[in-house]
Amino acid sequence: MISPFLYQTLFHQSPDAMLLIDPINNRVLHSNRAATELLAQSFQSLQKTSVSELFRPSLAKLVVFTEETLENGQAWSDELQLLINGRECLDLETTAVLIRHNSPVTISLILRKKKREQQQLSEANKLHREGLEQWKTIENVFREFERENQLILQAAGEGIYGVDAKGDTTFVNPAAERILGWKASELNGKNMHAMIHHSHSDGSQYEGQDCHIYAAFRDGEVRHIENEFFWRKDGKPIPVEYTSTPIIDNGRLVGAVVIFRDISERKLAEEKLHAALNEVQTLKKRLEMENAYLQEEYRAEHNYKEIVGQSAAIHKIIQQIDLVAPTNANVLITGESGTGKELIARAIHEASGRKNRPLIRVNCASIPRELFESEFFGHIKGAFTGAVNDRAGRFELADGGSLFLDEVGEIPMELQSKLLRVLQEQQFERVGDSKTRSVDVRIIAATNRDLKQAVQDQTFREDLYFRLNVFPIESIPLRDRIEDIPLLSNHFLKIACQKFGKPERKLTLGHIQKMQGYAWPGNIRELVNVIERAVILSHDQKLELNLPRLNDTATNTPNDSDGAPIVIQTRDELLELEKQNIIKALKCCNGKVFGDDGAAKLLKMKPTTLTSRLKKLAINRHQFVQLDA
Repeated sequence: MISPFLYQTLFHQSPDAMLLIDPINNRVLHSNRAATELLAQSFQSLQKTSVSELFRPSLAKLVVFTEETLENGQAWSDELQLLINGRECLDLETTAVLIRHNSPVTISLILRKKKREQQQLSEANKLHREGLEQWKTIENVFREFERENQLILQAAGEGIYGVDAKGDTTFVNPAAERILGWKASELNGKNMHAMIHHSHSDGSQYEGQDCHIYAAFRDGEVRHIENEFFWRKDGKPIPVEYTSTPIIDNGRLVGAVVIFRDISERKLAEEKLHAALNEVQTLKKRLEMENAYLQEEYRAEHNYKEIVGQSAAIHKIIQQIDLVAPTNANVLITGESGTGKELIARAIHEASGRKNRPLIRVNCASIPRELFESEFFGHIKGAFTGAVNDRAGRFELADGGSLFLDEVGEIPMELQSKLLRVLQEQQFERVGDSKTRSVDVRIIAATNRDLKQAVQDQTFREDLYFRLNVFPIESIPLRDRIEDIPLLSNHFLKIACQKFGKPERKLTLGHIQKMQGYAWPGNIRELVNVIERAVILSHDQKLELNLPRLNDTATNTPNDSDGAPIVIQTRDELLELEKQNIIKALKCCNGKVFGDDGAAKLLKMKPTTLTSRLKKLAINRHQFVQLDA
């Protein structure tokens, strides 16, 4: 017999790489010098590495090879691959000899690099493999898969099961049991399609030839299906997505492994999302319809498309609107306060090609002097104290549309030059910003001041005046078109009854004559106020018109139908009466114009309008301030 010392010497000095392995405990017992050089690892490192890790690229073939060695005492293979440094695969010729039957079971492996010329032995290898088919049946393939991946199968949250080429179940993991409600013992050996995949979601038959899982091991293609149903044991369908991967053994398709997940929660979330999107679309359409309705109501209330009146003055204004609206020309609307200058501006905008873009209104009399530039052109964050965010100005908001500058005569001189530049170049910079922005804006301006006189007084730039006054339109005061009073009165009466929820009222001939005999210093705005006040105070469908009483300075004046004298006064008398009335209000309010305790509130006028009237009538409100008040 060969002594142990001699055996060890032959083992270590052998030019062939040799390993002693324990296949039961999956570990390397010894390795010779040639093996450590071949594997590029030290003996200590190999002892820490499992045999299955070394032969990982051909693990299934190693199992069959090992069983053959245990059964026959020896085996040979040229199909095993070795993993070197965890990356490189090395094709081998491997010879195995069973050295010890008992614990630890020991097999000696002789490893040789596979040579190219040995491919001529492929036929012999084929015959050899055919002789080993008894060691590797289809059941062994799936048993191997299940054994090798036991930890993964147990821990996976997805359902995993295997089927053979006949569609019979070979294994089922715990997650699949939980999702499907079946025990593995109830499914193993059964046709899986017939158990869980037999019907579509609507209950119709799902034929086996159409099954994607079957298709995977018919053609060898991986199938990923995102929207199908499996059927639970309790008969309930569950939406799933799954991947069917074919298993190939020695070039033969022997079955498939299916990984699936329950997507019920995702489907429910998708349904909720679709329902929410549909609701949003429904609400959007409803809001669009409501918006269109409100716009129509608003336009009907303010008569943007049709200015009420039949007088020659109104016909002239309408003709001017028809002429200028289709152009991009700037328009200057002049006239007393309350004559409907904004109404004319809106009519021009609505009849223009810019009607689908906004008409932005700026009341120049109500903007503090220090905020004019920011209001017109916007500012960037930090441009001045209080500028905490970027802000677009009125010119940017009106881009593509129209900008209505109401009471344009109140713009300070220092801003007029900047406004002129924008009108000429259609460019500007935000306050605090160096970036030049371009806009396309049409200017419609309005004023109750005499801008020609303002130019002479050097309070308004002449070049700006001519830039604005491309197409002038004069808004006629109500006293100069008394023939429109019946139409206007009935129109505002209908609106007021709807506004205050009152039954329909009618104006009498006496009402009309009384209103036509009044001078209307507040123009249309005053007429609206009188009508609304009459509707609020009305009872038993009777209207009471409370018009201010004027001093009767005319002689032999005729009486109206109610027996009251018709008072006719000159324009100068009306202006003087208005002046005295404003002075009385200022005295009552200690010279204050704005606020709830101001004269404007008492006179039921806009503070900006009252300010303009004070300038026109040369009234100094400061002389009515009582210092001891």
